[in-house]
Amino acid sequence: MSQNRKNDRDLEKYRRMQRIRQFEDLAESIHAQGEIPGALHTYAGMEASGVGSCMALRDDDYMVGNHRSHGHPIAKGAKLRPLMAELLGKKTGVCSGKGGSMHLSDFSVGSLGETSIVGSGVPVAAGAALGAKMQGTGQVALCFFGDGATSEGAAHEGMNLAAVWKLPAIFVCENNLYGMSTPVANAVPVKDLADRAKAYAMKSFIVDGQDVDAVEAAVLEAAEYARSGQGPVFVETKTYRYADHAVNMGRDLTPRGGEEHEWKARDPLTLYRDRLEEAGVDGAMLDTIESEIADEVADALKFARDSEYPQQHEAFTDVFVDPVPMPAYLRA
Repeated sequence: MSQNRKNDRDLEKYRRMQRIRQFEDLAESIHAQGEIPGALHTYAGMEASGVGSCMALRDDDYMVGNHRSHGHPIAKGAKLRPLMAELLGKKTGVCSGKGGSMHLSDFSVGSLGETSIVGSGVPVAAGAALGAKMQGTGQVALCFFGDGATSEGAAHEGMNLAAVWKLPAIFVCENNLYGMSTPVANAVPVKDLADRAKAYAMKSFIVDGQDVDAVEAAVLEAAEYARSGQGPVFVETKTYRYADHAVNMGRDLTPRGGEEHEWKARDPLTLYRDRLEEAGVDGAMLDTIESEIADEVADALKFARDSEYPQQHEAFTDVFVDPVPMPAYLRA
């Protein structure tokens, strides 16, 4: 890789992490004002895990996320306007305003869907990987899930099947130390969740989830392994979410004990900015990137606010191949 291409790639990682952080900060703010309906699960603090993973993928590779769902598609390169519109329930959203914060999908970047059902994405990713293998496309399917999902039956079933059939899947466990409000140490009898991959004879990596370069290197190796037909790979990223399980709920479900200060001292954006500047990148250039991202996020919010809500009859579209007839009382 030429030095110019490496520099462009490094700056793109910084852009994507900035997009996630600024998008999440703004989303949290307008959610507090009642502008976003329902629960909101933010990704701030975990940006290096998502961006490093997605930068290691091809554009046509598949990705499946979870309820903490905005960071993953942004990390894969999704546009902010339709994502923000979806959060506000507008018809210009990626799911026409019907999915909301926890149920996003964006096929334009290979994001097959994200749901609130913990662990449910693992068998979906296994299915996508099976399809890629059967068609010989060379694609991989990457699934993000949290530490809590490793205790879900669906996750174990999906990983077991992927291992038996040697599917081109990458299972990225983002271990942020808490399953909702339960410390992982109180719920899992092993120190490293990657140890669970041994039950499936699955290759695994453990990586610093605050280091975007380290995550990218691990997932790139995993992708090469999976593409070569050797089977799935389990990657555990050690990371940390700054906010509570869901923000603005009026209660703090996670007793931290001061640990958040230690993690914020290793903020993934600060760490990477320092690394870029040490490598000779002009700080003014990084300031410009941050300013451009701020404008991009503000533009996404304006677009979402200016967009229309879906009409009543649209509740019956996008559900089945043949639309369900709208009841007469809604046609009145």
